Amino acid sequence: MTTEQDVRTEVPQETSGAETPDTPPHAGAEETMQAATARIRELETQAEEFRDKWMRAEAELQNFRARAKRDVDDARQYAVQKFARDIVEAAENLQRGLASLPAKIEGEDGLLVKLREGFEGTERSLLGILERHGVVHRHPAGQSFDANLHQAMAEQPSAEHPAGTVIQAWTPTWLLHGRLLKPAMVVVSKGPEESK
Repeated sequence: MTTEQDVRTEVPQETSGAETPDTPPHAGAEETMQAATARIRELETQAEEFRDKWMRAEAELQNFRARAKRDVDDARQYAVQKFARDIVEAAENLQRGLASLPAKIEGEDGLLVKLREGFEGTERSLLGILERHGVVHRHPAGQSFDANLHQAMAEQPSAEHPAGTVIQAWTPTWLLHGRLLKPAMVVVSKGPEESK
């Protein structure tokens, strides 16, 4: 016959007999925690990769929007470039016509005075209209030669002007909203003529 005390002592002996010295008491729980921790790390890495891809895509979209807006603005501003170049040609012809009139003198014929005043008024009006639409002209005489804005038609020796200075401008530089529309045709100084 077994007493209560014997049962108590038997149970721990059976339980202790089932465990091996190599297996820790909560081995299954630790493995589950390690697997869960590894899975969390893996998911965090994936989340970081997705976040990085999303940030790059967002930046690319912002760049695309900025480029598209800039292209639309450029198209709007410079759509008239070809037309403006043709009108500039007419303005230059008008200036040539004015330059070909005889010099103003006291007591000149009234018809000539009216003709000059009409041409000058037309020129002022045309240049004002062009300026309102972003087309401006610059006279480069006396400035340093700039290949981006000027087209050298000739070079001349000059004692008054240092080498590389625009002596004379046959036409002005025309710009459309700051962009070159038509370069000035100029004569550039070679500097003082060398004595032989």
